[in-house]
Amino acid sequence: MSTTGATARVTVKSPDQMQELGRRLAPLLRPGDLVLLTGELGAGKTTLTRGLGEALGVRGAVTSPTFVIARVHPSLTGGPALVHVDAYRLGGGLDEMEDLDLDVSLPESVVVVEWGEGKVEELAEDRLHVVIGRAVGADAPGGLDGHPEEDADDVREVTVTGVGARWADAGLGELEIC
Repeated sequence: MSTTGATARVTVKSPDQMQELGRRLAPLLRPGDLVLLTGELGAGKTTLTRGLGEALGVRGAVTSPTFVIARVHPSLTGGPALVHVDAYRLGGGLDEMEDLDLDVSLPESVVVVEWGEGKVEELAEDRLHVVIGRAVGADAPGGLDGHPEEDADDVREVTVTGVGARWADAGLGELEIC
């Protein structure tokens, strides 16, 4: 049974900051890491992955893999490849995911799965779960509290939770965005 490691909560106020969060998260990742991204349509999952890819030094533009299901971005710097998966249209759980051979890619890559919650957890006992939610109502840091320069529609509350021993002391507390 997996244990929950460290958790970090970050308020992200723009797409640029979401990409920066990905850049800050990337140095904590290593080959074999599984990252699950959860959030509604337009929450910023691909934007975060774009920042990961940039910091990992991978080839190719990181775009949503919705229609191709998975894209592999090889490293240009000798680091791990980034495998970017969109499981939105895959309803069969791990059985359907097996066709993608993610278990083969995982040991030498960083595998990021959008919409993977409830579908790919069995791939790795240790994983990182990133939940992106929109800040709403009076508690939203933008617009409603006297900061009209911030667009409240862009504000996200991001919770990054490490599952398993690998994430116990991985430095998730260092993810704050300035």
